[in-house]
Amino acid sequence: MKKAFHIVVKGRVQGVGYRWFTRQMAQQLGIAGFVRNLPNGDVEVVAVGEEDAMESFIAQLKKGPGFAYVSDMVIDPVPLDEAPYHSFEVTF
Repeated sequence: MKKAFHIVVKGRVQGVGYRWFTRQMAQQLGIAGFVRNLPNGDVEVVAVGEEDAMESFIAQLKKGPGFAYVSDMVIDPVPLDEAPYHSFEVTF
């Protein structure tokens, strides 16, 4: 069953390759959506995918790439009809 989430990642997540890491994980797991930096230093992710893939994706987001430090994640479900994505993009 597909699930969709809005995720805000907090910590040292800008300037460390976090968005590109997120895109790579999403593409490997067949997840659609987007990732972007927020002005306050957080990273925003909207992701849609199969439930088991989403669990793996979220676990990877908690780790992040080598130089990142994730201090907190706010994960909220999103209705599938509000997340009509077919690929995963890094947006600016």
